[in-house]
Order: sequence, then structure tokens, then C-alpha cells
Amino acid sequence: MLANQMSPAPEKIMELGLGFWGSKTLLSAIELDLFTALADNALNTEQLTEKLKLHPRSARDFFDALVALGMLERENESYRNAPDTDMFLVRGKPTYIGGMLEMANRRLYPFWGSLTEALQTGEPQNEVKTGKAGLFESIYGDEQKLRQFLGAMTGLSMGASKAIAEKFSWSQYNTVVDVGGAQGGLLVQLCRTHPHLRGSNFDLPVVGPIFQDYVREHGLSDRLQFVAGSFFEDPLPEADVITMGHILHDWNMDEKRMLLEKAFQALPAGGALIVFEALIDDERKKNVFGLLMSLNMLIETPGGFDYTGKDCSGWMRETGFRETRVEHLVGPDSMVVGIK
Repeated sequence: MLANQMSPAPEKIMELGLGFWGSKTLLSAIELDLFTALADNALNTEQLTEKLKLHPRSARDFFDALVALGMLERENESYRNAPDTDMFLVRGKPTYIGGMLEMANRRLYPFWGSLTEALQTGEPQNEVKTGKAGLFESIYGDEQKLRQFLGAMTGLSMGASKAIAEKFSWSQYNTVVDVGGAQGGLLVQLCRTHPHLRGSNFDLPVVGPIFQDYVREHGLSDRLQFVAGSFFEDPLPEADVITMGHILHDWNMDEKRMLLEKAFQALPAGGALIVFEALIDDERKKNVFGLLMSLNMLIETPGGFDYTGKDCSGWMRETGFRETRVEHLVGPDSMVVGIK
């Protein structure tokens, strides 16, 4: 073996195999609202232990583990939030994404313990396994859960929304429909960046009041409207551009094709469809988040799966789109654009 070649070592294997240690430490910190507790002032071990009502046995280890994980900073025995956690994990901030991680802690953490069974059976491992409501029924049937979930999705998708507003040629188009647009994060970002745009959110009726509240907060009620409906049962509203963010991966192949066909029918000649999510890289080697997200669809849905940009481009062309392209947005997210 050449001198500059490293011998195999177990460290990476052990770090990955025990990765749930760090994950659960972060999720418990969110569950305890630790980062919100540090939003205004740094606190020492005793103060933070008391504020979170922790037993003193391992409180210091817990806080210092979060320092080592890059989630907290410590100076002169006082703890404060790291820049990222201060931005994204302080409850009440518009950038808060903790709702998504709270759901991961309550739901996904135990369900992923049955991944082996899912791989062997191809069946979801969530609430439906015991005869209860599944992911969407559980969330959309509870207004508080729904508001929390949609708010978290807004924060989580904000980077991608800003990138779409900047990278796509919106000057050529006047109207946009976001299919399953949730709270309205993408539409608000688009209309704030491009004053000529008008948009609609096509989503289930229960989402309407949440969307309208969010749009009102941003002063865009005159340019953004809600259209109630189901993309399984109803045609999509017509617009110059249709967007689908984190939608297609929830469904099986036939349902994916049905949604693409509905979008094609709702667009005018020259209109555009933008599909964006954590697209798996074409070689299926690099986008770890996209590949693990696809396994999460196995856990959560009867037939959903993630896919590559090449896959989606091919489906679009088979649907009738004359031109397609794939463009990276931010982090693991990319978009596929199809022109009718």
C-alpha cells in the first residue's frame, strides 16, 4: 500500500451507525424548547438546568454535547445559541423550522425503527400500521398540528423559495398557481420579489384560513388568492406558471404522471411547470438527503418515492412538455422546469 493511502478505519462506520445519538440529542433540545430559552440571554449550567426543569445528573453533558455538535456555544461557563439555531430554532421567529423537527421527534423517530420491516414488506410503518390515520389525515385533521406543520414547511423551504424567485425568468409571466401551496411561503416570496405577479394557492379547504392569515400578514391579500380543491379530484387552476414543491415525491408513479398531466392541461402554450424538491443526483451517489427522503416516503406513504432530475425531465417530456431543464436551488433542493 502506498504511504499516502489511508488504511481502512472504523471511525466513519461507528459515527454513522450511532448517528441517532446526536440526532436525538438535538430533537430533545427542541422538545424542551432549549433554544427559545436562550433567545434573549446566555445562561449558565445551573440557570439553564432550572429553566428547563432538568435533573442535574447529566444536564452539563447534555449542554456540552450540543456545544460539540455545533448547536450551542459556551463562553465563561455560559451557554448561548449558535447562529444557525438562533435563526431557525427559536420559537416565534418566522424562520422557525422546529415544528418539522418536533414532528420528526414524535412520529418519525419511532417509525424509522421499523425501516428493516419496511424494506422487507414495502409497507408504510407509521400510524396506518396499527389502523390509525396516516400522515396527511393526522396532520390535516387537527388545526393546531396543521398550522405548526405548514409554518415549519415555510421556514424549511424559504431558501428554495428565494432561489426560485431569483433564478426563474418571471418577467415573461404574469400569473402563478402553487399546487399544494400550504401556508403560502413560495407565493409570498415570488410576489414580494416581482411586483407584477399575481398568484393562487390550490390546496385543500382546511388550509384556506391559514394561507389567508399568512398572506394578510405580508400585505399581499390583493394579489394572492386561495382556490380550494383536491388535485386528485379537480382540474388544476389555469395560470402562466404552475409550481409543485415537495408534492410529487408523496405519490406513486401513476399518481405522479396524473399530476404532471393535469399541470400540462392547465398551462397555456409557452407556460411553465416548476417541480422542486430534494432531487436525487442523476448518479444516485451524492444527495444523501434526497435518498434518505425517499426512504422516509417508504416509511410514511403507500407508494411515494423521490427521484432524479433526469427522471422528472423524462416524465415531463412523455407528458408533452417540449423543453425541460434541471437547476440547483440551494442545499439539497433543485428544480425541474418544463415548458409547454
